[in-house]
Amino acid sequence: MPVPARRDTTADPYAWLEERDSPAVLEYLNHENELTETWLREHNDQREMLFNEIRGRIRETDLSLPAVWGPWLYYQRTETGAEYPRFFRCQRPADGGLEIDNDSEALLLDLNALAGDGFLQLGEYSISPDHQWLAYSLDRQGDEVYQLYLKHVASGEISELELDQADGSMVWAADSAHLFAISMDETSRPAHLWRLHPQHTPVHVFHEADQRFYLHAYRSSSEQWLLLASSSKNTSEVQALPADQPRGDWKVMAPRAEGHEYHVDHGPDGLLIRSNAEGENFCLYRADPACVRQEDWRRLVATDPQRTLEDFSVQAAGLLLHYRDQGLVTLEVRPREAPDYVVSMPDAVYSLHVQGGEEYTSADIRLRYESLNRPAQVIALRLATGDQRVLKQVPVEGAFDADDYEVIRQWATSADGTQVPISLIRAGNRKSGPAPLYLYGYGSYGASMDPWFSHARLSLLQRGWQFAIAHVRGGADLGEGWYQAGKLEHKENTFSDFIACAEHLIDSGFTSKHQLVIAGGSAGGLLIGNVVNQRPGLFAAAVADVPFVDVFNTMSNPELPLTVGEYEEWGDMRDPLVAERVKSYAPYEQVKRQDYPALFVTAGYHDMRVQYWEAAKWVAKLRHSKTDNNPLLLRTQMSAGHGGASGRYQAMRELAEEYSFLLAVIPDA
Repeated sequence: MPVPARRDTTADPYAWLEERDSPAVLEYLNHENELTETWLREHNDQREMLFNEIRGRIRETDLSLPAVWGPWLYYQRTETGAEYPRFFRCQRPADGGLEIDNDSEALLLDLNALAGDGFLQLGEYSISPDHQWLAYSLDRQGDEVYQLYLKHVASGEISELELDQADGSMVWAADSAHLFAISMDETSRPAHLWRLHPQHTPVHVFHEADQRFYLHAYRSSSEQWLLLASSSKNTSEVQALPADQPRGDWKVMAPRAEGHEYHVDHGPDGLLIRSNAEGENFCLYRADPACVRQEDWRRLVATDPQRTLEDFSVQAAGLLLHYRDQGLVTLEVRPREAPDYVVSMPDAVYSLHVQGGEEYTSADIRLRYESLNRPAQVIALRLATGDQRVLKQVPVEGAFDADDYEVIRQWATSADGTQVPISLIRAGNRKSGPAPLYLYGYGSYGASMDPWFSHARLSLLQRGWQFAIAHVRGGADLGEGWYQAGKLEHKENTFSDFIACAEHLIDSGFTSKHQLVIAGGSAGGLLIGNVVNQRPGLFAAAVADVPFVDVFNTMSNPELPLTVGEYEEWGDMRDPLVAERVKSYAPYEQVKRQDYPALFVTAGYHDMRVQYWEAAKWVAKLRHSKTDNNPLLLRTQMSAGHGGASGRYQAMRELAEEYSFLLAVIPDA
């Protein structure tokens, strides 16, 4: 089907693809899906084989690690053939263990029964403090608009909670009767806080009027306070309310001040506040709940000039400080009644974070640890002593040994001399010489790409491929300064860093330009779109998942969902200098008449974060402009949103399709 470029009606020749639900748009998207299907079928189609490989490594019938709360254990079960988990609880053993008591087991929620054949995304899943009620929310389309539900656990009676345009989040007050929920405005921004009660009409509590700020409500670790954060990309304001006073007045802690970011929790020493008031690497304060004004805060942990205090966790038995240091997370523990210590980890490259599941009063806290070659472990850390105990190891079915794979840290030199880290994995018994390599990047919003394990990725590694992550600026992989150096007027650093990583991997003999695949999604898709415009000959193929490639037009339209809130990441396009800068790197605007690598592009029709038309317009313009015969495929999931398919088997099939494309266009390893 030809793609008409209507240059006579608009400066954007493919703007007509933004006409959601129009017959022409639906015809175009369906035609592109048909082209993709035909190409994949005719080019060494390995989708079913790859799907079965990936599925064969997953323990399909499994039990999650139970979370401990009060007299109950809460957990999930997955079953062979079921797309979604089922949620249960049982009575907690008298000895404090984690063994399931089948006699008292009760089914709380079955997503499979709710989903049918359609899309289903679980938002909130929250048990009331008295354990009598389950509050949950469901998105049935992928547009991140949720319906709220309340289930009485004993009777099984379910009722809908009235709230239009809900973002899906809910927080219980201590009375187990009131809930706080957030609804979105016309731009899909979480902007309104409501107090809900099953017998009463919703009460509007607060409206965040500033379009740059999003609302988020949560309960403190101690469960004694409710907290409401208004956050933009670089500024925050937090209001606090005693959890046992749901009808009370929320109290502002520190009024918003441009550039001041802070996060609040509550522990045995009072309110704890992580703040950048003394520097971009953040410090930690404490405050008496009776005196929450900023002038009453007392510094507990000073700013470290060499590393970023990325987060903190608090329990009755101690405090954990999460530092970002040279691209890795280190945890410093401050027990209440023992000396401080640092948590030790076995690998040089890894991912580590605190995972819920223990009560605030527990002597232990749970950590989730994984590496490129090691599946995730959930570890119980005894706060007082530092002793570690593995509670659960994510299994890999079939033949697998983590030690069969080599994990490497490399450093590339970017255009301005900055050293950029690369995390890489490959099979230890590989052939010598360059081999196919899948290079992933993101580089926006301060999101750190900590190395993670993937069951699916083994299908590439076992075929002689390598996988690498480019930890480019714009993420916070090396701390807050790393993020600031890759946004706004410094955005070009993200692209330069990624190109430098690709060149380093080629020059060092890991791969060649004929074997190098690059990939990224969402804002990472912007990265991919930019570098294939700049250096198309450097890459053999590229994957762009739900790519933010029409950044110039999107950021120029404040009526689109979430645009105004993005000004602090990309810039305000009402400033001509900003508009010129963004246009200079925008992938859609900079498509050229030149050869491009093979491209596999995805979109979600109901995606509210990156609209489907960004990928569709980009592909249309590439088809018109590119001078090569390399494949250009667009796959639009017509019943999904930003995260793709909602079921676990559907997600496996999406990965199998991507891998089948790559194995068809890249020479054998």
